[in-house]
Amino acid sequence: MSKIRKHYFLSEYCIIAEERAKRPSDFAVAADDRGKNDSQNCLFCGGAEENTPLATAVYKNGKIYSDTPEKRVRNWDFRCFPNLYPALSPVLGSQEQRENGLQAESGYGFHEVIVESPLHGRRLEDFSNPEISALMQVYRDRTCSYATRENIRYVSLFKNSGKKAGASINHLHSQLLAMPFCPPPLSRELKVIRKIEKCPYCTIFDLEEASPRLISKNSEWIAFAPYYSTGPFEVWLLPRKHVGFLGDCSDKLLFALGDILKTILKSYGRVLGNPPFNYMFYQLSESTEYHLNLRLLPRISINAGFELNTGSYINTVSPERAASYLREDLTHGE
Repeated sequence: MSKIRKHYFLSEYCIIAEERAKRPSDFAVAADDRGKNDSQNCLFCGGAEENTPLATAVYKNGKIYSDTPEKRVRNWDFRCFPNLYPALSPVLGSQEQRENGLQAESGYGFHEVIVESPLHGRRLEDFSNPEISALMQVYRDRTCSYATRENIRYVSLFKNSGKKAGASINHLHSQLLAMPFCPPPLSRELKVIRKIEKCPYCTIFDLEEASPRLISKNSEWIAFAPYYSTGPFEVWLLPRKHVGFLGDCSDKLLFALGDILKTILKSYGRVLGNPPFNYMFYQLSESTEYHLNLRLLPRISINAGFELNTGSYINTVSPERAASYLREDLTHGE
């Protein structure tokens, strides 16, 4: 029998309908959705630096550089530059406009690409521990760089991996959008959090650390399939320490984040056949009440009319079952 589950602390719902479930292997997608190892004409590969906008931050041998019109930095580890087709522009335009009761303002903000390797075909799960830790530090640096900009209220940091997850280029990269407004989902969360005596994410940590939905943990983080899961094999990463955004994270915390993120991505690959996926950082630099978390969602199901009509989700794999598959893989898959 299906179950209607409520979010941990929001008035949001999902339907767990395992009667419609598939085996994990049935969710596997064509291997080329994550991208073939064809580097021909790839704009993000090392050596193709002239084909992108000037890099604002280039990480090389532990130091940070930037491109100039006269010289592009070569032999880099990570490279950050403005998106060639930005959703937002750093140019401040006209102020708020109103017409017939409708409201608009200039699309001010920043849209950056973070290329995570000069080598085509690499995957995060294959990074060494120093490499994945260094990437987490790049995420922190870039978040902090934009969080303090004038009129910026939210920094969205996310990865699209695979065509079905929204990636138009298959070279390993993430994106960052710094925006002048706080997204409604975060605003709703913060409004509820401020009414609760204890941080709900700290409560979730205590609840899930020993639940049947726990997948993996280390000294600083837990990975679990949330009780309120919007899709099959959704995973949340939650730090034990209450920190609001990446800028509050120590190097130790970031190292542990990279370690557990790599663990989950490896398990996704073995259990689901390297699916397309998204991961998104949920963070607020302007509020100490918020609790940083990272959410991963393999793109192995489709949000259709019901989801679009109701804002609720039908999930065909219970989080308990998803966690059991991933736990078993981590026990025997290494």
